Amino acid sequence: MSTPLGFSVARWWSIVCKEFLQLRRDRVTFAMIVGVPLVQLTLFGFAINTDPKHMPTAAIIADDSEFTRSIVAAMEHSQYFRFTQTLTSEEAGRAALAQGRVLFVLNIPADFTRRLLRGERPAVLIEADATDPMAMASALGALPAISQSVAQKDLTGPLAPLAGGQSAFDVQVHRLYNAEGITQYNIIPGLMGVILSMTLAMMTGLAIVRERERGTMENLLATPVLPIEVMTGKIVPYIAIGLIQASIILIAARFVFHVPFEGSVIAIYLAALVFIAANLTVGITLSSFAQNQLQAMQLTVFYFLPNMLLSGFMFPFSGMPGWAQAIGNVLPLTYFNRLIRGILLKGNGWGDAWHDLWPLLVFSTVLMTMAVKLYKRTLD
Repeated sequence: MSTPLGFSVARWWSIVCKEFLQLRRDRVTFAMIVGVPLVQLTLFGFAINTDPKHMPTAAIIADDSEFTRSIVAAMEHSQYFRFTQTLTSEEAGRAALAQGRVLFVLNIPADFTRRLLRGERPAVLIEADATDPMAMASALGALPAISQSVAQKDLTGPLAPLAGGQSAFDVQVHRLYNAEGITQYNIIPGLMGVILSMTLAMMTGLAIVRERERGTMENLLATPVLPIEVMTGKIVPYIAIGLIQASIILIAARFVFHVPFEGSVIAIYLAALVFIAANLTVGITLSSFAQNQLQAMQLTVFYFLPNMLLSGFMFPFSGMPGWAQAIGNVLPLTYFNRLIRGILLKGNGWGDAWHDLWPLLVFSTVLMTMAVKLYKRTLD
């Protein structure tokens, strides 16, 4: 066979056209080429906000007066705080912080106004969930200006001397769960969820597609194995792998990064087990839509991108717009981030963790049901 001499534009152009035709026929690859940039532009352009506003805040107000109402109004006017509930005790405030229902609790004592009018510089207390230092920084930095604006607005006339010089009242901040604001305490637990989410979904999807490519799926047709038996049988080894990964990350978190372990180790592993099962069902479901291993990897990346960006791992969840939070609330990594950080840093027990654990159980059950049905369709 003779080798063609010289460069042929016609031959070169035919190869170019062939590649374009193959790309057009490979719908998953074409969707990734178009979809991933659009998703990234949308998420980074509209959903991601490193300076979160309107963060949920609770109030414990034992002194209802014009001055205390001005404090609440000034905090909301700053756009960093959004008061969502009124509580009656410090215990209720701590419970709301532990469960993640609010990020701040404002506590105004009963004698605040009386001491203010006497010029005694009373204090209001703000307790902050400091598990995410980046989300707290801007809001807490705005508090001195808020107290000064309240004094200038309300302490007028005969009360004007109280507003002169230093602030007429103090704002005391208690940073709970991460008083020193160490970012590793927030990042490392979240990284555990990111690693498990990416590796397990991809490994499971690739394993099933690989069997289909090798023809071993046809062998299953000749056996009395039920689809649910196949699904659960494939999941169990990867559950063990996921638990090993989780153990390695936890050991590194404790002894390398010195992340505190305030909660139960059993609770940590139970949360990890449910999250691992959720991601394995994702991998099985995605494999039903993939024709080859490359497509399985592409679908996993497409699933992983919003997980990483909209779950509260990289950016504060409370700083995202409502539509982005709605998407984040259907992703398993969102709930696992709250679970693992709550157990490790806050010492949450079963009662506090349950409201983030049951969505993962529902997610796993629904995805497993879908995976079984899609697997039946694949065999048919």
